[in-house]
Amino acid sequence: MRATEPAAHESAAVGRFAPSPSGRMHLGNLFCCLLAWLSARQAGGKIILRQEDLDPQRTSRAYGEQLMRDLLFLGLDWDQGPYWQSERGAYYQACLDKLESQGLVYPCFCSRGDLHAANAPHTADGDVIYSGKCRGLSSREVGERQKRRPPALRLRAKGRWGFTDRHYGPFWQDLPADCGDFILRRSDGVFAYQLAVVADDGAMGVTQVVRGRDLLSSTPRQLYLYRLLGLAPPAYAHVPLLLAKDGRRLSKRERDLGLDALRARFTAEEIIGKLAFLAGLIPRPEAVKANELIGIFSWDKTPIDDVLLPEGLFEK
Repeated sequence: MRATEPAAHESAAVGRFAPSPSGRMHLGNLFCCLLAWLSARQAGGKIILRQEDLDPQRTSRAYGEQLMRDLLFLGLDWDQGPYWQSERGAYYQACLDKLESQGLVYPCFCSRGDLHAANAPHTADGDVIYSGKCRGLSSREVGERQKRRPPALRLRAKGRWGFTDRHYGPFWQDLPADCGDFILRRSDGVFAYQLAVVADDGAMGVTQVVRGRDLLSSTPRQLYLYRLLGLAPPAYAHVPLLLAKDGRRLSKRERDLGLDALRARFTAEEIIGKLAFLAGLIPRPEAVKANELIGIFSWDKTPIDDVLLPEGLFEK
C-alpha cells in the first residue's frame, strides 16, 4: 500500500495547460484552464503550455495554434512552451525502454472486440479492466501473432496506490483489480496518454496538476509510473465537470459552447466572469479580467459536485 504526497512547496509552483488540439476549446476546457492558471499564479508560480497532439488522426497543428490565440485572448498566458508531444517520441521511447528493462511490459494482440467482450469487467467509469489474456504468451506465440498484426504494449499493474486530491480528498485504487494492465503504446505505434503525461510532467518539473474530475481515476496508475520511472509526482487538484442543460458532459461537439461561438457573443472579460461565477469565485456573472481573480481564488469556493449550466447564462 503506497500513499503518494507531493513534496513541492507552493512557492515553487509549476502548473501547466495540457490541451489536446482536436478542435476549438469548449467551456469545460476553459473552466479547467482558468482554475489551473489561477492556482499557479496565486502561488507565485509559472505555467507551462504543452500541446497533447499524440494522435495524428484526431489533432492538428492548426488547432493548436488557434488554441494558443484563444488562451491569450482570455488573458491566460504561459511562461514556458509550447511543447508538442508529437515531437517528443524519442523521449517517450526511452521511458518505455526503461519500463521494459524492469520486465513489466508485454505485447498485447487483443482486438477491440476481445476487450469489450460481454463478460469483460468494467470500472465504475465504464472502462474495460483488461483480463490479462496476453500476459502469459510464450515467445513462440508472440512471434506467430506478430505475423498477423502488430501488438500494443501493456504495463503489468501492481500494488495499491493512493493520494490526497486537493479538492476531493483521499483516493485509492488497487491497480490489478480496479484498473488492470494498461496500454503504454498502441498497436499503431502511438504512445498512450498515461505514459506521455507522466513522462512530460516529470521532465518539465510540473508540481501541480489541475484537470477535470473525469481523470481522477487515472491518477493512481500515473503515480505507479512515476515511481517506476524515478520521477517526482505533482500535487493534484481535480475539478468538477460542466454539464449541459440535459445533464450531459460538455464536449467539442457542443459548438454553441465552443470558444469560436462564445467569442462572437461575448468579450473576453464576460467569458472569464461567467466561468469565475461557475467556479464560485464571484457572486454574479460580471465581466472581470483573469488577473483580477488571482487574489480571491480559493479551492474552498470551488464546487465539489459537477456544475449544471444555468439557463441563459451563455445566451445573448
